[in-house]
Amino acid sequence: MDGQNWLAFMDRQMWIQQVQTANQRAEKFGLTLSEDDMELLLAEKRNVLKAERRVEFGESILPKIMDEFCDSSFLSQDNYAETLIRLQEIFYRYKNEMQDEITDDELIHFMKETFETICYGDFDYLEGTCLDIFAQAVRAGYRGYEETQGYREFEKFDIVQRWDRELYLETLRELCWR
Repeated sequence: MDGQNWLAFMDRQMWIQQVQTANQRAEKFGLTLSEDDMELLLAEKRNVLKAERRVEFGESILPKIMDEFCDSSFLSQDNYAETLIRLQEIFYRYKNEMQDEITDDELIHFMKETFETICYGDFDYLEGTCLDIFAQAVRAGYRGYEETQGYREFEKFDIVQRWDRELYLETLRELCWR
């Protein structure tokens, strides 16, 4: 085995070990990856890294994504591998969009919280609206996420009026009393 093949082999082994460890933690939430799923995720990781012109050294981002999202109310065993593929793609795309100004953990926290509370599991809204708006702010120099570690950030930039129970009840009262 030459040096380049040995390095690729060791990288693959380290990645599999990291993902298997995260897989054990995700089992508590009824989510597991099969060996085939892991091979698919590894191939997709290589594809997205190449497409986004990125490299990954040391710890892979996938176990962090698995740990952060394993308790999501929008994940099930049926969509787990596909969801991880999509989250991995979104992560790398927005690391580039934010010009690496944001840490991996800050971005993952932002993605998870927004995915759960604003997007309600909608990847297109996460990627095309929430992360796009946030990336614009980061590129423009916003750094408030450093204090919050990426939590509770989108509400600062959200341009969509959200559900407000009190406003709804007030409007309902006004309509009923007319």
